[in-house]
Amino acid sequence: MQTANPTAHAKVSAEVLSSTGGPKKLRRAKIWQMGFFAANNTATNVMFFLMMNVAYFATGVVGLGTVLVSTIITGSRMFDGITDPIIGLWIDKTDGKYGKFRPFMLGGYLTMAVVIGLLFFTNHLVPENFKLPYFILLYVVYIIGYTFQTAVTKAGQSVMTSDPSQRPLFSTFDITLSGLLFTGGAMYLSNYLVPKYGGTFNSAGLFQEFALTALAISGVLTVLAIIGIWSSDRTENFGTGKAEKITFKDMWTILKGNRPLQMLIIAASTDKLGGSIATNSIVMVMLFGIIIGDFGMYGVISGIVLIPNIIIALFGTRFASKFGTRKGYVVSTWLAIGSFSGIFLLLTLGDPTQIRMDNWGFMTISFILLYIFGNGLRTLSGGLVIPMIPDVTDYETYKTGRYAPGVMGTIFSFVDKMISSFAQTVIGFTLAFIGFNEIFPDVNTPYSANIKWVTLFLYIGMLMFAWIASLIAMKFYELDKTRMQEIQVELENRREINNKK
Repeated sequence: MQTANPTAHAKVSAEVLSSTGGPKKLRRAKIWQMGFFAANNTATNVMFFLMMNVAYFATGVVGLGTVLVSTIITGSRMFDGITDPIIGLWIDKTDGKYGKFRPFMLGGYLTMAVVIGLLFFTNHLVPENFKLPYFILLYVVYIIGYTFQTAVTKAGQSVMTSDPSQRPLFSTFDITLSGLLFTGGAMYLSNYLVPKYGGTFNSAGLFQEFALTALAISGVLTVLAIIGIWSSDRTENFGTGKAEKITFKDMWTILKGNRPLQMLIIAASTDKLGGSIATNSIVMVMLFGIIIGDFGMYGVISGIVLIPNIIIALFGTRFASKFGTRKGYVVSTWLAIGSFSGIFLLLTLGDPTQIRMDNWGFMTISFILLYIFGNGLRTLSGGLVIPMIPDVTDYETYKTGRYAPGVMGTIFSFVDKMISSFAQTVIGFTLAFIGFNEIFPDVNTPYSANIKWVTLFLYIGMLMFAWIASLIAMKFYELDKTRMQEIQVELENRREINNKK
């Protein structure tokens, strides 16, 4: 394993760059291509947003039990993680007329489209004895289609651009598009669909209209993403331009021998666990509904943070482009720690009940500002993880000759999903410790000191643990901007040699 030596890397990089013409050799995508390809992640997030509500359909329309449906959905996340490496290996073995990635993008969307159509238009109509197995079958096939397309988001970036300074641009588009999606989707669901169908989720018509809207938007975004990656999805851009056979055995070899991948997994998975806990609806109910005492403020402030999130993403990704993705991630993590430390001090030393939209005093202004910056920085640091995945992919190619973007991305996803799936378990055990063994707290639960400290632990404490673990991992992550320039120039030289053969 090569170890980090910044001084030596800088010297070698400078010599290589000056003798080869430097960064001008590196392959760059057009800005619109980066933006179009980022739509692939938004396309799958549209489907994800729809399926976030499938439990309401399964219980209220199909008539399945709540515990049963919850168990099926939880188990499906484990299945989702298991399918990731298998599909990743399949992607790495693919290299046909239509490239490596485009077939999986289109196949994933079409698979999900068929399943979603059958699920929301037929599941409640089949005989009673077949409703459960039919639901399980469709949900399993949906997971496979979803993994097809999501795997490309992580794997496909390696062919879009080899310039380390351009890769953070993906996060700019991704954070912006995802922010617009989830804000607009929440408004569409709560302000249009639910009122239109009687104010409840127990209507087949609601979910059918929801499904058709999601399929249309996701379809357009998928087409844009395919167009974005079209000219890059070619054999000469895969690794060194020379095919290397990838097997199941290589998965363990890659994970065992690639230190930057190991460190990135630790950083990203702990971030995901902390974020999944902090943003869980139960934690939000306790923070806004019980500690602050006004759950309606949560909806208002969620709309307020959209534009600041986009602005923070623009400045943050520009910083990462200039100084390297690793440095951008580290700086945004430190700033997030500072913002959430401020929220902790505000809620412990001040009076949270003074935080009101009709009471613009010190508590309200301070909380909103800290919440905006903290949420934006948390989103930014999480978004910068994605362009670091092609960096560890290229490092593997540089070190061993293996080009395995599918395996790299899905190994990352597998570990990430396994760890983040513990979020609900952490919340459940923590609340059980203070007496909530049968039901979760809601907006009508009386305030208590125990609830306050548990809320602060789940909302802030878990994030702090995650960020500290991430910063420690980044100490052993050698792929800074200088190192990546050295690696990319070497890979370009190898590609030129192999493509001439």
